[in-house]
Amino acid sequence: MPSLSKDVVTASAPAKVILFGEHFVVYGEPAVVLAIDKRVFATVQLRKDDRIYVSSSDMRISGTFRGGKFQAEKGGSEARLKLEPTRSAVQQVLTKAQKKAGVNVKIKSDVPVSAGLGSSAAVATSTIVAVSNLLGTELSREQIFQMAYESERVVHGTPSGIDPAVSTYGGMLEFQKGKDFIPLNIETEVPLIIGNTKLQRSTGELVASVRRMKEHYPAIIDPLIQIGGKIALGAVGALRNNNLQAVGDLMNINHAILGAVGASHESLERLVYAARKGGAFGAKLTGGGGCMIALAEKRKLKRVCTAIERVGGTAFEARKTDEGARVES
Repeated sequence: MPSLSKDVVTASAPAKVILFGEHFVVYGEPAVVLAIDKRVFATVQLRKDDRIYVSSSDMRISGTFRGGKFQAEKGGSEARLKLEPTRSAVQQVLTKAQKKAGVNVKIKSDVPVSAGLGSSAAVATSTIVAVSNLLGTELSREQIFQMAYESERVVHGTPSGIDPAVSTYGGMLEFQKGKDFIPLNIETEVPLIIGNTKLQRSTGELVASVRRMKEHYPAIIDPLIQIGGKIALGAVGALRNNNLQAVGDLMNINHAILGAVGASHESLERLVYAARKGGAFGAKLTGGGGCMIALAEKRKLKRVCTAIERVGGTAFEARKTDEGARVES
């Protein structure tokens, strides 16, 4: 590896949970999404050549891009597919800055990979912020979001935009495709448990699976998608009224509909039902479906965690973060 410049920049972006509306948001229905206090960190440094080198210690993959060619260092044949969105993120900033340069990107994450918590979008977003800061190129939040969205398209084809939006802006957002994000300045505390099945699932494959179901059975699936949107809007009202029991009920209904369109699986169901038996107001899958979320009173959070772990999941408490992508000091 050639010698590096002295300048190093680290940026980070938050993971997310989708409280309501995953999968249905792709078809224009509203979703409610929350940034959580787990972050992805991208550390970048200029190279002396024109290569883009990307490594992720958590995923145990690394490799070098030059032009249209890729050379894997770790991770074999799958490394290119997994690292391509990061290359896209770097290249977009270089193009915007009108600079030809090589960049090293090192990714470190607090976020479980392929668990539906928005790790790939957080990687792209943190990389964009780090590289733009390294090059002295100012980007608006909207530009950061758009670049992260383009990077997500490399993997997901037609992503909803939720993940790059919440990684960029933070906080709680109501999101609807084709419309501006609505920041939900809701004072109600939302005490969450995240349960992880530890089964990695591809969001892109799940989105494609739901699309096939919709194409085969439109008269059945289309009304379910519309109900999903009504649930999300109803949940916003319940959150504003500090009615956590109603929020929990709506989570349970939302989960049932997601199961009907094929987004759930046996391991998730075990965790969801364990959380409910453990005292949660409600529980549902979140995002791509490797993880579930449960809403509970603060005094019951540890009991819900224990219930999830007893049936084979890992569990942790999550808090909302209002900070989106940022440069680390």
